[in-house]
Amino acid sequence: MDAPAPAEAVSPPRHRVVALLGAPQAPFELACAAEAFGTEWPGLPAHYELTLCTEHPGPLPTTLGVPLLLEHDLTALERADTVVVPGWQPPGSPAPPAVLDALRAAHARGARIVSICTGAFVLAQAGLLDGRRATTHWARTAQLAAQYPALEVERDVLYVDHGDVATSAGSGAGIDLCLHLLRRDHGAAYAAQVARHMVLPPHREGSQLQYAAAPVPARADESLAPLLEWAEQHLGERLTLDGLAARAGLSARTLARRFAEQLGTSPGQWLLARRIDAARALLERTDLPVEAVAARVGLASAVNLRRRFHAALGTTPGAYRRTFGGVN
Repeated sequence: MDAPAPAEAVSPPRHRVVALLGAPQAPFELACAAEAFGTEWPGLPAHYELTLCTEHPGPLPTTLGVPLLLEHDLTALERADTVVVPGWQPPGSPAPPAVLDALRAAHARGARIVSICTGAFVLAQAGLLDGRRATTHWARTAQLAAQYPALEVERDVLYVDHGDVATSAGSGAGIDLCLHLLRRDHGAAYAAQVARHMVLPPHREGSQLQYAAAPVPARADESLAPLLEWAEQHLGERLTLDGLAARAGLSARTLARRFAEQLGTSPGQWLLARRIDAARALLERTDLPVEAVAARVGLASAVNLRRRFHAALGTTPGAYRRTFGGVN
């Protein structure tokens, strides 16, 4: 009797992302979502499928003057795992009642609701941000706070993620939020590979306030880039503020000031974040014991790694490995 044929591996269903567009649609904010969720990259598994929808399908005006032709109406939100509102023009203008009802219904059945830039105004109109922290473009934070006093506006962050609802700051911060969601869904290594294809850092430092006014450009000899690159290659070593400052040929005070000016953070906070990122990658890609991972990234012991890991990510190294370990 012939042996039964081996069962073919069944790919898990893709995460359904629906971008909810309004007129006129800003193309850049839409492109942030499209690059993260709608592009299939060579050598990477396709975890998402992206659908575009609007209240009334057909030609949708854009801020470029060239319309988009959309096929799907608001019923697309009924199947969405994640809904993205990629900006809204003019900012603060009323969204149609049907749009707000569709967003509330999607959220009520468990869909993740995400806004990019001024899309936060639509989430606020739907009541999804009441009693929560949220952000939007730095030039619109005062307007958002004035129009919606029930929410707490964060003016100096790139994004805010509550798990079920997330908002990003200005247009470019939409990419930061999308990469953050990729990390949350499929791990740091996967998000880093997508960011590499996009020729972007997987995680930007600092806050949006550094973009609120044009700063005086740093001279080439003031750039921290060479020091940061060196430090990331030596995470397993004992790195101190004084040691980093000496390598950069600066005083500790001057180095701390340049970190604040150029990265919006302190040397210690930057170094801890890089060590946590490196630990995540090792937990995903290797079977090294937690003690060995801690040593490799410069966190000394498994106890210290667990404490830092939980404070940063709200989980343990072991639980993180069980979720994201292996090939994504």
